[in-house]
Formats: sequence, structure tokens, C-alpha cells
Amino acid sequence: MKKKIIGLCAILLAVSGCGKIPTLDNGEEAVITFNNDHMISINELYDLLKETYGLDGLITLADTYILETEFEDYKDTARETADSNVDSFIESAGGEDEFLASIRQYGYQSIDAYRDLMYLSILQSHAIEEYAKLQITDEEIEKYYNEVAVGDMEISHILITPEVDDDATDEETEEAEEAAKKVIEEIIVKLDEAKKNGNDIEETFAELAKEYSEDEATKNDGGAIGKINYGSFDDKYDELISAAVDLKVGSYSTKVITTELGYHVILKTAQDEKKSLEELKDEIITILGEEYSEENYTSIGFNSLQHYRKEYGMDIVDDELAKQYSNYVQSAKASIQEAETSNS
Repeated sequence: MKKKIIGLCAILLAVSGCGKIPTLDNGEEAVITFNNDHMISINELYDLLKETYGLDGLITLADTYILETEFEDYKDTARETADSNVDSFIESAGGEDEFLASIRQYGYQSIDAYRDLMYLSILQSHAIEEYAKLQITDEEIEKYYNEVAVGDMEISHILITPEVDDDATDEETEEAEEAAKKVIEEIIVKLDEAKKNGNDIEETFAELAKEYSEDEATKNDGGAIGKINYGSFDDKYDELISAAVDLKVGSYSTKVITTELGYHVILKTAQDEKKSLEELKDEIITILGEEYSEENYTSIGFNSLQHYRKEYGMDIVDDELAKQYSNYVQSAKASIQEAETSNS
């Protein structure tokens, strides 16, 4: 839709730049003329746009202005990310012609139009992240600091990944997962035996990592993955972080740890002192903001953009478009409420 609006605007600009502009008897400027002196006016085109693509295009223009202004320091990053993503899509498609053919079925008439959509989408995602941070209170920050925050931890791990083919059945997948878990359990038994015999656990762990771990980047370094903390990884690794928090320095996990990579046993090798609240505040706000986004995933996209539109005093002066926008807002709110009700 956006590209069609841009294309029609380009027609207007082209007409405006071609000398004297034809006018209808009522004084309206024409955008199309015929050899029988019939003309189609700018106002007719504008009315058509209002009834068809007007609201979508209007919101696109408004949000682009608002978000580029509010997050001016992020504009270059958003544009570079969009360009990089689109370039990757072009390469995967086999070239610009092939990619253009694939996106035309969705209404895009040029790759630049798709780049613009990607750019705005990235700006909107950034706006959502920043809006979520605004919802975090000082009380929540202090509570997190007192009850959750810890100093950075250094850990080593041994990773076993299930051997699963893309076309594996559910039964085959389950068998592969159980086999991987069994290997981790056997490693834990070996660590228990080493501990019982008074062997150096860190040295034993390093030997087992070299022998068993499927993390090629760390296995020859004793499985060391460096310092970690809450926020170091996404929430798919929360089980690993929580397990590390519960360990004393020099101890290893005695239960299988599951992440999206597979199954782990970890050894905690060091623990830093917790930083001050002031030092951790921004990091805590980011973590709590991510949690807020996840908890309010049905509404945060709409609410965040509404927040910034209100902050910038967005006022649609065209009565018809204002009515369309009001209907859009009410419809969106109803859909969100329905989704939240069904999820509760």
C-alpha cells in the first residue's frame, strides 16, 4: 500500500514540475487530462487515497517522522540494519530481479520500498524496547537489585546436542534427546567420582570437556565461556544462568541443564562482587523492560506507538481521516482485549 501512495505522489510531483499546470473550471489543479478536455483533479485523487490507502500511508508518514525525531541517534543503525537484512534477502533469492519478483506479490513495486518498510519496522521495534523501559518503576529496580542481581560469574560448560535429522519423527527426536541427557548424567557421575577421590575438579572438568563437549569453540579451553550474568543471553538460557547463581565457586551442576543448544553440565570457577545499584541500574532496566514486553506482548506494540504519537501531539486535521483513525484505534483496542481475555 505504501508504495502505491509513493507512486501516486511521484505522479503529482512530476505534473507539478512540467510547466503550467492545467486547471479545472473550479480552479482545482489537474493530474490527468484527456483529448476531450476532461480532467481528473488533485482533489479527486486525494479523496480516492483517503478512501483506499490514505490511513495506512498517513500513519507510515507520521510514525517515520516521530520515531526518526525521537530516536535520532538510532536512525543510522536502523537504516544500516535494514539495508543489511534486505541485501541478505537479495542474495538468498538469487539476485535483485528474483527478490523483486517475490515481493511484488505482496504489493511492493521496488526494492527501495521494501527497504523503507524494513527501516520503519526496526525503528518501531526500538520504540517498543524504549517504551517498555519507561514502564519500569524505581521500586521494581530496587527489588530486582536486592533479590536477583548478582556479581558476574565465570563458568565452564560441557555441551551435548541431540543427534536429530530434519526429517526425524517425534519418537526419534525424543530418543535422541534422552540419549544426550544420558551422556550429561554420565559426565556428572564421573565428576562425582573425581570429587570423591579428591581429584582436582577444575582439571577433571577440563579433561571431560575436551573428551565430550560438542561446543568446538570452548572444549579445548576447559569449556570456559567467560563471565556471564542475567542479561548475557536471551531468556532461553535462564535455566543455565539460574543454575550458575545457585552454585558455589568450584562446584558443578548435578542436574541436566537444558537450553536451545542442547544439554549442559557447568562448573562455576569465579564469582565477582555485586556492583552498586547505580552501576547496574541501566542493565536492570533493560532486563525488566524485556520482561515487561514479554508479559504484555499483545498490547505493547500498539501502546508504545500510541504513546509516542501522543507525546508529539499528533492531530489528524482531515475529518474523514481522523474518523478512520479513531475507528482503527477502537478496533485495535478491541482486538487486544479479546486476545488478552483468551490468553488469561
